[in-house]
Amino acid sequence: MAKSKVYFTNLRAKPGLNLLQKLERLMKKAGIAEIDFNGKLTAIKIHFGEPGNLAYLRPNYAKVVADVVKALGGKPFLTDCNTLYVGRRKNALEHLEAAYENGYNPFSTGCHVLIGDGLKGTDEAYVPVRGGEYVKEAKIGQAIMDADVFISLSHFKGHELTGFGGALKNIGMGCGSRAGKMEMHSEGKPRVAAKRCVGCGACLKICAHQAITLTDKKASINHAKCVGCGRCIGTCGFNAIGAAWDESNDVLNKKMAEYALAVVDGRPHFHISLVIDVAPNCDCHAENDVPIIPDIGMFASFDPVALDMACVDKANAAPALPNSHLAEQDGAGDDHFCHAHPDTDWRSCLDHAEKIGLGQKAYELIEV
Repeated sequence: MAKSKVYFTNLRAKPGLNLLQKLERLMKKAGIAEIDFNGKLTAIKIHFGEPGNLAYLRPNYAKVVADVVKALGGKPFLTDCNTLYVGRRKNALEHLEAAYENGYNPFSTGCHVLIGDGLKGTDEAYVPVRGGEYVKEAKIGQAIMDADVFISLSHFKGHELTGFGGALKNIGMGCGSRAGKMEMHSEGKPRVAAKRCVGCGACLKICAHQAITLTDKKASINHAKCVGCGRCIGTCGFNAIGAAWDESNDVLNKKMAEYALAVVDGRPHFHISLVIDVAPNCDCHAENDVPIIPDIGMFASFDPVALDMACVDKANAAPALPNSHLAEQDGAGDDHFCHAHPDTDWRSCLDHAEKIGLGQKAYELIEV
C-alpha cells in the first residue's frame, strides 16, 4: 500500500507571502480541489476555544478555509458540538456567545457558525460504526452529519487524557453529541451531585425513560433504566448532574477513533492541522499555559491518521521550551506528550484508527 501523502509548510513568512496565503497554497497543493464542492453544504469542524484560553486558532485561519471552499462552489459553515463538562460551551446559546467573543462570527470568517448538536446537545444522528469494537452506533451532531462534505481544521496541542489533541480528537470527540461524549468518556451512566441538586425536577421531566426520581427534593438516577442519553446533563441549570468520567484513557482513545470513522465514512473529507501555540492541555481549558515546544507549521492531508502521525513526529523532534510544563517534568524522554502526561498513550488512538480502516500511520511528507 502506498504511503498517505501529508503536505507541510513552515511558518516562515517573507514580504509578499503571509501565513494566510501559505495556508491557502498548502490546501491547494494537498488537493482540496479534487473534492466536488459545487453546491455542497460543507462542515468545517473547529474548536472555538473556551473563553479565557488564548491558544485556540485565530479565526483568520478559518476564513481562509471557508474562502477556498466558497471559491470551489461550496457552502461552508463552521461548527462544533456542545461540551459535556461545565463551562461556557455547554449549550448552543452560550457556545455561540463564546465563539463570537473569540472572534468567530460571519463577519470575520465569511461563513455562519452552527452548533452541531443543537440547543442542549441532544440534536444527534445515530451513525453505524463500520467494524466498531467499542461503539456500534455513534451519536454525532445532526448538523455535522447533514453536511455533504466534511473538513477538519485542528489546533494541535497536548491533552491531559489523550496525550495530544489533533485531527482525530477534533473529529471524534468534537463531533460527538453530549451523549456521544459521555459514551467516550464514561463506562457508566450520569450521576447526581446531591449537594448541588435543588429538587427543581427539570431532569425528571426531560427523561424519556422514567429513570429519574425525586426523594426529599433530591434527584437520583436509576441506572437500570437510564440509557445514557445525557439529556439530564444538558437540562440541569445547577450543574448537579455529570458523567462518571471513569473510562480508561486507552479505551477513550479507541472509542474516539471509532467516532471519527463514523463522522467521515462514506463522504468526501479533508483535514488541516496547525502545530502552533502547543499548550500542554486542551483548548477546553479556560486558560492556557505557555507552549511546550516551538511552533512547527501547517499540515494538510486526506488521511487524518497520517496527518496526526506527521504532526506528532515533527512535534517530538522539536526541543522542549524552557520554563514550560514539559521542561519541568523529571527526566528526559523522546515522546513529549507521554512525558508531559505520563498516564496517557496517544498511540492507542492511532493504532486503533489504522486497525479499523480510518487511515494509515505510514506517510510521505511533502514540503510546500
